[in-house]
Amino acid sequence: MTGPVAFVKEHWRLLLLVVFITGSMVSLFVPGGVMGGNDYVETQDSGATNLEYGLDLEGGTRISAPVTGMTAENIDAGAVNDDGTVDQERLTEIERTLYDETGLETGNVRVSVDDDGNTHAELFTENVSEEEFAAALAEAGVEVDPDDDIRTGVTPETRQRMVDTIQSRINAAGLSGGNVYESARLGGGYYIVTEAPDMGADELRELLAERGVVEVQAYYPTENGTQENETVLSDDDIENVDPPTTDRNGNDIVPVQVDSNAAPEFQSRLNELGFTDEGVGQCGLRGDGESINFDHEGERYCLLTVIDGEVIDAHSMGPDLASSMRAGSWENDPTFQMGAQNLEQAQTLSVNLQSGSLPAPLDFGEAQTYSLSPALAEQFKLYSLVIGGLAVITVSGVVFLRYRNPRVAAPMIVTAMSEVVILLGFAALIRMPLDLSHVAGFIAVVGTGVDDLVIIADEVMDQGDVSSRRVFESRFRKAFWVIGAAAATTVIAMSPLAVLSLGDLRGFAIITILGVLVGVLVTRPAYGDILQRLLTDK
Repeated sequence: MTGPVAFVKEHWRLLLLVVFITGSMVSLFVPGGVMGGNDYVETQDSGATNLEYGLDLEGGTRISAPVTGMTAENIDAGAVNDDGTVDQERLTEIERTLYDETGLETGNVRVSVDDDGNTHAELFTENVSEEEFAAALAEAGVEVDPDDDIRTGVTPETRQRMVDTIQSRINAAGLSGGNVYESARLGGGYYIVTEAPDMGADELRELLAERGVVEVQAYYPTENGTQENETVLSDDDIENVDPPTTDRNGNDIVPVQVDSNAAPEFQSRLNELGFTDEGVGQCGLRGDGESINFDHEGERYCLLTVIDGEVIDAHSMGPDLASSMRAGSWENDPTFQMGAQNLEQAQTLSVNLQSGSLPAPLDFGEAQTYSLSPALAEQFKLYSLVIGGLAVITVSGVVFLRYRNPRVAAPMIVTAMSEVVILLGFAALIRMPLDLSHVAGFIAVVGTGVDDLVIIADEVMDQGDVSSRRVFESRFRKAFWVIGAAAATTVIAMSPLAVLSLGDLRGFAIITILGVLVGVLVTRPAYGDILQRLLTDK
């Protein structure tokens, strides 16, 4: 029986290999690859491939630093009801008491309930002692022992939020190949590890040092003739952020959309404070490019853009925005423009809004910094290519000396190289930053791959001529059982290295495991089909 269906059934192993190679070539060389959109294409360098490189091959900086804070764990706060529901008002009450008693700024206190129903209180500062923390909790009706119930460090949920936020911040800054993860410290505790290719140590430290707590504050006159600040919008209330731009007056702005749940209250409060009536166009505060001068006479109605407690811009309520807020229609399309004094401030504001604020500061006093110059990284990239080529040439030479038959050896080398192409395509697909550890994994994949193919060839050929397809398949199955058992052993041995945060060993283990799986599931069966047709002429 002939036809497309019969052809696919007979050659499905080879067709599967062709599909994988084709997909890998698309991921490697087509701009944007498979998953990248137009935005991704625009942010990519004009390289020959879509591969991303880590510190070792691109240059850049790695900073490992613990999170600043202390935690009162499993406190009896009375915030979890018998039915498992959480009393959010009680959590808010405890937070407000902690702020009042410690005098900390916004964003430095968190009281939360984990998935197991346990309540934890966290302070993100070094300026409060355990005894003061316990006394503040006592004022909130929570009794704890400062020696037994309070520890240095933060909760796993906060560490994960730190990782997610820093990763989002690096992505928003357009740093392709950046990576953020959590690493255990010897003696207890955890580091937040941030890797940023093509970025200097001072630049990365500055990026991580900023909490990025963004607020919109209303600056308005009171009845007694003074001016007062009130936070009317926080970064959590912002739903969408557009790239920085310049308005028709030449001012640098960041267009934003307010969350639909926060928009009505924001609109109502500005109406109450008079911003949409007598306060329209009544700001008049001026800045020097960095800060705002609040030395003025008369009443002022200003909307202040604040980052980490520092006012970066002050602007008036515009007549169009005021009109829509007075009419109550603004909340149906809650968009407006946050101001900045220069483009750099606007870009910082945009990045902080997109990524969100850091839940806690990092302790740079205990930080470890590793930096590599781009010039040295380029040398490593060249040396990696040379070493990879030497490995291929060496393995190819040994295989040809072993069999002295190009019909057996050539497909063996081509099949082994296809594993590397598939793995590179997978790395490009998921945008995995490649380091020297991954290069070592690729070289190991070539060696183990050819080793398995040699087992197949020897098992099939050493027992005499292959007279039929049935004889070949019988010998191939025996060889494949040996390869499968070896592959399973490799995966089991490498799995702990791939899961645990062990630095460069993790990259080596991941590539090795993926190479073994691709070999067993795709390339080894394909080589078996090729060898069968070469030896049986069928």
